[in-house]
Amino acid sequence: MAKKEITAKFKITAPGGQATPAPPLGPALGGNGVNPGQFIQQFNAATAKLNGKVVGCVITVYKDRSFEFEIKSSPAAALIKSAAGVPKGSGVPNKEKVGSITKAQVREMAEEKLEDLNAASVESAMRMIEGTARSMGVTVVEG
Repeated sequence: MAKKEITAKFKITAPGGQATPAPPLGPALGGNGVNPGQFIQQFNAATAKLNGKVVGCVITVYKDRSFEFEIKSSPAAALIKSAAGVPKGSGVPNKEKVGSITKAQVREMAEEKLEDLNAASVESAMRMIEGTARSMGVTVVEG
């Protein structure tokens, strides 16, 4: 079979199992030639077990308006916010700290995201997660 011609490739983030075609998702999909209703139905079925957890998704659109999507792990910032129990990061992270997480929580996040990060080991992935936490005003404590 001939190779399909790709017309667009883009990334979105959406709550797993609970995505709706309302903005911002619907217009982003429609603007790239994807049928929002069809995508939402398939995405929610594929992410039903994640129920509300924000996940990334890479969508590839072909010339015949068909599409494929690949589910990625949650963004590091979303994982850190849920672990620290804070609604958002600090506006001035070097002065105001909004919460803290433990090294054990960082290790869990690093192991979950390892396949999506360009890290060679869990330890280097942990350093990436810790850097994101620092930039959000979340401190990493031993424990």
